[in-house]
Amino acid sequence: MADSDRARPSALLKARLGAQLLAGRSAVSPEEVTARLLAVQAQDPRGFRLAVRARSTGLTAADVDAALTDRRSLVVSWLNRGTLHLVTADDYWWLHPLTTPQLAVGNTRRLAQEGVTPAQADRGVDVVAVAVGTEGPQTRAGLRRRLDAAGVPTRGQALVHLLFAAALRGVVVRGPVIRREQAFVGVRDWLGEPPPAVDRDESLGLLARRYLAGHGPASDADLARWAGLPLGQARLGLAAVADELVRRRDGLVDLADRPAAPAGRSRALPPPRLLGAFDPLLLGWVGRDEVLGPHQQLVTTNGLFRPFALADGRAVATWGLADGVVTVDLLDPVIPATLSALRTDAADVLRFLGLPPRRALARDRSAGDSDG
Repeated sequence: MADSDRARPSALLKARLGAQLLAGRSAVSPEEVTARLLAVQAQDPRGFRLAVRARSTGLTAADVDAALTDRRSLVVSWLNRGTLHLVTADDYWWLHPLTTPQLAVGNTRRLAQEGVTPAQADRGVDVVAVAVGTEGPQTRAGLRRRLDAAGVPTRGQALVHLLFAAALRGVVVRGPVIRREQAFVGVRDWLGEPPPAVDRDESLGLLARRYLAGHGPASDADLARWAGLPLGQARLGLAAVADELVRRRDGLVDLADRPAAPAGRSRALPPPRLLGAFDPLLLGWVGRDEVLGPHQQLVTTNGLFRPFALADGRAVATWGLADGVVTVDLLDPVIPATLSALRTDAADVLRFLGLPPRRALARDRSAGDSDG
């Protein structure tokens, strides 16, 4: 169906688009985007960089890498739901003890399945700690060689679960970018001494407040799902900041003092835009039907979240980048102005990634290739 035939986005979706920095004011730094969203899923290296692009103006992937490498203001580690996330260095210190303790049992079980005994796991974490502590940033290949030399199994998925164990124990995070790979570094070597610890009740309240800043309005179930915490803990967090919240007629809650959008833009929708793999817009709540509509299985498959194009607040295409060419596969026919805007945004994707400008290729799934 054409753009004009689509149901208009709800007030709820518009509010969430604004909270996500996809509508209204754009951010001016990678740190601002990351702090607003609190944690950006980061197992896809290009995807988390593109999440920053879509919510900012004038930045490049090199700016994200500078925050990771030079300013040490952003790091990546296994946090919410046991998944890699990009967070600010300041937020790492309280998010790590809040979101990772419950992951240790599963990590031990997976190591055993990969043939790694508890004693070998302990030795492996020690090997990793010594490597980053004495020789600085380490690539995955470099750590594998050291673990192999120490007789610690690394075959199959053993290596990744050993590195996961080291991260869970607060030994390493992913920091600087070295030859396009994000290296592992010692937490204190890279970030310095930790700030005073925040108790769990205070952390839950901070989690609820910060989550709503980038995802509100939302429910307790949304918060629990996103953070990977039990529902009861999500409710405790929301209760801790109840005097800062407003409850909507639909039962969702939001920050009472949410910053106002620029004049005349409080109900603005984002222009047509290409979002990367695992974009936060699809990961922040229990449901994503309003964004994906009938295209759920075309955008998300077996836990993978494909890059997609957003227009009028809805998914209208999937897209990919190969050999320096952006290819847009339309899920529904769109009006010429939308297609033109997506081509313009494709050029910005190439600019952001430092690639030569090329004209995007658009294809209509229902009508065959449209043009080149």
